[in-house]
Amino acid sequence: MPSLSQPQVYLTREGTELILNYGPKTHVTPSSRVLVVGGGVTGLTTAWALLDAGYAVTVVSEKWASLEDRITSQIAGAFGPSGVRKTHEPDLARQLEEMEHGVRMRMANFFFEQSIHKMSGQLEKMNEIAAVHDIQGFKHDPTLVKTHAVNQDAGVVDSYRHLAPVIDTDQYMGWLRSTVVAKGGKLITARINGDLLQQEDRLLAKYGAQAIVNATGLGAYETAADHSVVPLRGALVRVINDGKRFPIVKEALCVSHDDTHGAEAEDIVFIVPRNDRTLILGGLVQPHVHTLDLTIDSPEIVRMRDRCNKFVPGLENAELDPVPFVQGLRPFRDTNVRVDREQRLKADGTHSRIIHSYGQGGSGFTLSFGCAADVLELLSELEKSPYLERASL
Repeated sequence: MPSLSQPQVYLTREGTELILNYGPKTHVTPSSRVLVVGGGVTGLTTAWALLDAGYAVTVVSEKWASLEDRITSQIAGAFGPSGVRKTHEPDLARQLEEMEHGVRMRMANFFFEQSIHKMSGQLEKMNEIAAVHDIQGFKHDPTLVKTHAVNQDAGVVDSYRHLAPVIDTDQYMGWLRSTVVAKGGKLITARINGDLLQQEDRLLAKYGAQAIVNATGLGAYETAADHSVVPLRGALVRVINDGKRFPIVKEALCVSHDDTHGAEAEDIVFIVPRNDRTLILGGLVQPHVHTLDLTIDSPEIVRMRDRCNKFVPGLENAELDPVPFVQGLRPFRDTNVRVDREQRLKADGTHSRIIHSYGQGGSGFTLSFGCAADVLELLSELEKSPYLERASL
């Protein structure tokens, strides 16, 4: 894991957003401790924000990011803004050495099989992106397909592009963990089973904390007794992107799901340079599937790779990466991402000191800083009053 003994970045909160700053931060003696349950990108980003806000932080997680046994956050596509809320990966890419955090800015190209003006949801998303000053290089241009090594018979007729952060998730998660530790965060490897509400007082006492943040992702089905949390199974094929067997792909190439094909249609294309050597191929979304029993030879994976191969001629000749295939379960909620205070009362009738942040689905990296800012706001409200006057953001 990379080391960061003297962090040169810190977060401050301005209004409802987190601001990324550079240089050493003045040390502040923590006034209280927060227990964060969950060591993925949501949990560790929240821990970072809490530490810079002056809290002592303990993070408890059953697993941490590693190359030997990847967690869900490492298997994420981790690319581009799926929304327009403030995210700081572009700032990291511009200000710090890439080798530290694994974030770089690349041009991202999005293609569509019909005019985007006929796709209300995609048109709205494109217009939102175009209006955001921080998103650079935006261009709506149906001829982009002709300027790339895209199969001219792929059936796409419209496209737009913009600069987007592409994250080497292995590198970034290691950097994020090191940043939390360097800022004084305490990491404990342990599994916490069951509904957190039923054991809240015991956990607060055990870890000397005044509040709990639940960032357990799919585990919130149990830890928050939230049965609206469901898995979205995804998978990526990893190939070597060195130019020897096909032209090096330097920009991200994506085809989003077209709702007119039906909910079950397999039509997503996801081709993204993860780093200087690795190209990831994706396009699998399987809701309500709880198992991780796919292989690179599974029929849906063969079809997924075939879509990518047909989109970029020559890609079928690619050499597999030493880690050729990864899969994971993304935490999704049937309603929306949950960032709010626990609504239920404890057994003794008092209000809970648990704040939830989970259900980010496939947008964990994009939403990580925004959700951390919301947690800080909710924690501030909790400290002012234990009562649920405004429980959610």
